[in-house]
Amino acid sequence: MKITPKLLKLSLNFFGPYIGAGVKVEYISKDWRKAKVSMKLRWYNRNIVGTHFGGSLYSMVDPHIMLMLMQVLGKEYYVWDKSAEIDFVKPGKGVVISTFNISDQDLAEIKSSTDGGEKYFHRFNVEIIDRQSNTVANVVKILYIKKKNSKQ
Repeated sequence: MKITPKLLKLSLNFFGPYIGAGVKVEYISKDWRKAKVSMKLRWYNRNIVGTHFGGSLYSMVDPHIMLMLMQVLGKEYYVWDKSAEIDFVKPGKGVVISTFNISDQDLAEIKSSTDGGEKYFHRFNVEIIDRQSNTVANVVKILYIKKKNSKQ
């Protein structure tokens, strides 16, 4: 079964960890290159000081770039999360939002770096903001990417 952006959005919105964290996938573009996710502050996703729990903030951005890039690059590539880093800038209150974009520049760099079968680690920067566009956290996602059927 081929997955569509609409089906992935629906599946993620019924994914147990996302229900538990209060994460909602708002949008995934038809070309898989843009997505938007939000999370309301609720009693079950706040920490001891009444702001967004850091684990929930990270979980809201965790799978998206990898899932989107897998669809954009297709079955010819291995795509895996390699590492991540989160920098909490200010306490998250209310609704927090994150948008994801895979640019033409990202794709050109990935394809040129993997053309000869080399493994490549691409860096994506993701920002989590509040409704006033203040940065709540900055996330760096490093993805492992390699073209399949390569000799290396």
